[in-house]
Amino acid sequence: MLAVVVAVSVHSVLGQSITADTSVARVGDYVERYYARAQSIIVDENVTIQPLGPDLRHDGFARRLTYELRVEWNPDADNDDSPAKVTRQLIAVNGRPPKPNQEPECLDPRSTSPEPLAFLLAERREKFVFKAAGLGRVGARDAVMIDYRSVKPEEPKVEWKEECVSIDLPGRARGRIWADPETSEILRLDEGIIGLVDITVPRKQQRPGGPTYMTIERADSTIRYRPVSFTDPDEILLLPGSIETTTVVRNSGSPRTRTTQTFTNYRRFVTGSRLVQ
Repeated sequence: MLAVVVAVSVHSVLGQSITADTSVARVGDYVERYYARAQSIIVDENVTIQPLGPDLRHDGFARRLTYELRVEWNPDADNDDSPAKVTRQLIAVNGRPPKPNQEPECLDPRSTSPEPLAFLLAERREKFVFKAAGLGRVGARDAVMIDYRSVKPEEPKVEWKEECVSIDLPGRARGRIWADPETSEILRLDEGIIGLVDITVPRKQQRPGGPTYMTIERADSTIRYRPVSFTDPDEILLLPGSIETTTVVRNSGSPRTRTTQTFTNYRRFVTGSRLVQ
């Protein structure tokens, strides 16, 4: 079994030349403002984990989970820790309340994980190269497209827990940012991995006569953002509407999986105080 964690504006007239460095800087400024607002928001995250057949069609029963999710933002975090994280509290498993002290299964999302836009912050961008990719559209909106890829591959970070393994692949990302050419709001983010990645299976986790390694062939994700309205104060924010991730891992217990996350019931929590005389 395997769980893989893999998380603009430059002109006012479409058709003018696009400078990637300027675009990315403006997107990074937007992401910082986005986190400052998002940390006061809670949302319901509905997760579907669907096994796939060789043709990438549904194969077997899906596991369905519901979480309460929020973003934690710490701009002073050091370079070894993500300044923005998502934290989850499990609400339901296949439509039923979780059992007390219920342990997550191998492919369930982590209780805490990095927020996927954090790599665009100024202090994080040095590990990536960016290239202008022209103009496109996301739905009815115009978009500036920026391609990116990691500068240098790093050693995979592998953590085993009995038969489950969690793998991070730093330095192996490539993707595309779709951003509004006027506001720098991110409309969509596509990401995948560069090349194939072999992971050695420790002797303790090997089955008799089984393979001694796994190969991550694919880990593709698409995040789509949608406008969400809030009151008191009134504002509209672009927030995640859905995330779809497809993984293909040769020689694993779950060789092909599609995980779909949808986000509903956005609400804002505001703390306040009152002076009583």
